[in-house]
Amino acid sequence: MNGNTPYAGLPSVTPAGKRAQSDLPELTSEQKHRLRQDVSAIAAETRTYLPNEYAVDVDIDVGAGGPQAMIAVQPPIGRPVSAGFTPAQEDLDSDTDQIVDEEHRQEVARGLAASAALQVKQAINGNVPSTAR
Repeated sequence: MNGNTPYAGLPSVTPAGKRAQSDLPELTSEQKHRLRQDVSAIAAETRTYLPNEYAVDVDIDVGAGGPQAMIAVQPPIGRPVSAGFTPAQEDLDSDTDQIVDEEHRQEVARGLAASAALQVKQAINGNVPSTAR
């Protein structure tokens, strides 16, 4: 029954559960550049909300569902937090300069910064003595 699904694989060509390379969507160099610019802008804005001890990084990959972008924040202590998204094909094909609009960028940056700060607070868990009265 698996022979009629796109995920059955082709003997010696595509392993079962994987998509054929020809099925994966490809980005043009301009689309990659615009997506990288937008994701880097989110990371840069996230950095403005956080001290230098927080590491912020981005990753762009093309997976089975299309291009995927991820922004991750590693706080000085605590668990890392991340936000990822897969842009719609019509956003990639549009003639605008931005794939991710400004409002969404700000929302993601603030959310990542707040989540990273919360991770530090939870990791400390009240073990820091008060410095003021």
